[in-house]
Amino acid sequence: MRIGELAQASAVSRDTLRFYEQRGLIAAQRSANGYRDYPPEMVQLVLYIKTAQRLGFTLGEIGDSVAALWNAPDPDNAVAQLLRDKLQLIENRMSELDVLRQELQLRLGQACPLNP
Repeated sequence: MRIGELAQASAVSRDTLRFYEQRGLIAAQRSANGYRDYPPEMVQLVLYIKTAQRLGFTLGEIGDSVAALWNAPDPDNAVAQLLRDKLQLIENRMSELDVLRQELQLRLGQACPLNP
């Protein structure tokens, strides 16, 4: 399938697909005339990338996990583990932010908020 067909099937722009290719997230075969040719399963991969981004994964994180997920014997379980790991990361960050918020509130009540 050509880039325009993949763009339409996955509801992303051609520029986005080119960017994903530059980042190594997707790959195309080049035909003799230089056109990109994508396999049909590339639609599923692009949709995965877009969903992962919406769920807070960076393109770096997605790139690090894509090959392992694609080759996992149980992809559903592998994705679920990624989601659990991301959730734990978010919960840890929220706890850290809560401690920071408390510290800031405490300092706002001091005469000189920057004194240790």
